[in-house]
Amino acid sequence: MTKNVLLTGIGGQGTITASKLLTIGLMSAGYDVKMSEVHGMSQREGQVLTHLRYGDKVYSPVVPMGEADIIMGFEELEVLRNIDYLKEDGVVVLNTARFNPIGVLSGKDTYPENTKELIEARAGKVYSFDATAEAEKLGNPKVMNIILLGTIIKSMNLEDIDWDKIIEENVKPKFVELNKKALRIGKSLI
Repeated sequence: MTKNVLLTGIGGQGTITASKLLTIGLMSAGYDVKMSEVHGMSQREGQVLTHLRYGDKVYSPVVPMGEADIIMGFEELEVLRNIDYLKEDGVVVLNTARFNPIGVLSGKDTYPENTKELIEARAGKVYSFDATAEAEKLGNPKVMNIILLGTIIKSMNLEDIDWDKIIEENVKPKFVELNKKALRIGKSLI
C-alpha cells in the first residue's frame, strides 16, 4: 500500500532538506520512494511544496488530490492552501509560527485569522505546536524543519529507521549534534 505525504511551506524554511532526509530514510528502510518538488519563487518567501510517496512499489511521485495521509506544514496558510490534498482521516503536523508568504507580503492575499481552526475542521487529526520557538530554544531557528521531521517520523511510526545515521551522513558535521537534538525534540512533541 502506498503512503502519501505532502510537505508545504515557504522558501527558506528547510522544507526541501526535510523532504530529502525523509526520502533517504525511507529508501534506507527498503521502501520504493518517489518525490517531486515545486519551488515557486522559493527564494522570495514563495511556496515550496514537496510530494512524497512511498510503499512496496510506487509509480508516480505526485500525491493525488484527496489522498495525502499526512501534510507536514511549515506554515499555516500554505497548509490551508493545500488542504484538499488531505484524505478524510488524514493527519496534519503543523508549525503554528506565522510566516507571511509572498502573496501576503505583497498585499495580494490576506492571512485568515482562523487558519488553524479551518485546518482542524478539515483534518482527521492535527498535531500543532510552535516548532520555530522550539528551535530557538536550541539556539538555531533553522532546525525548525528537523523538529517537524521528528514529529512526522513519530506520527508515521518510522522510528525504527536509523535517523541519527542519516543525519550524520547528510548534514554538515558542525550541525550534526544540533540536528539530532532537534529530531529528538520533534519526536517528543506528539
